[in-house]
Amino acid sequence: MSPNASVEKMYLYPKPVDFRKSIDGLASLVDWISKSRCLTPVLFVFLNRHRHRVKVLYWERNGFCLWLKRLESERFKTSADATDEAIELTVQELNWLLDGFNLWRNRPHQVLTPRFVA
Repeated sequence: MSPNASVEKMYLYPKPVDFRKSIDGLASLVDWISKSRCLTPVLFVFLNRHRHRVKVLYWERNGFCLWLKRLESERFKTSADATDEAIELTVQELNWLLDGFNLWRNRPHQVLTPRFVA
């Protein structure tokens, strides 16, 4: 992405994707996120069935960009239970995923909001 572009959100597609799909095929899959549109500053992250490749699709000013990373000997760590819900990621979580950390086993404790003070 260009230095002037700012990403609003990042979504991980929850199920494995056939990586023969390119820009048009992946863009058609972003319908699973009804809140966003393809043409906004959003990153869409897809993994293949073997979880050793990742594709990132995003819109930049006047066209789609597609980024691919292939691991030579390891796999990306993902949730064992693939749901139909998109997984929203932060920039840090995307970097952790690309670096090989398991986001689902290394999450910090949930932040609690007290309802009243005793």
